[in-house]
Amino acid sequence: MLRTSITPEQRDILLSVPQEYVGKKIEVLMYAIEEIVEELPRKVTMADFWGKLSDESAQKIHDNVKQMRSEWEQDI
Repeated sequence: MLRTSITPEQRDILLSVPQEYVGKKIEVLMYAIEEIVEELPRKVTMADFWGKLSDESAQKIHDNVKQMRSEWEQDI
């Protein structure tokens, strides 16, 4: 794989293909680096699972989490 970045000085660009790529299908992409917007991964919350679990399962999980949180607050 060959990857590089350039800053063109004019509209035309001469592209030389490495010998090992001759005769192969290749992909050429062109985009401005500043156009790339990288989104940070969003924190997953229990609300993301709304409607995915049955009410019974959701209540069991909620009760379990509530119990674990109460245990955290106990002195050891």
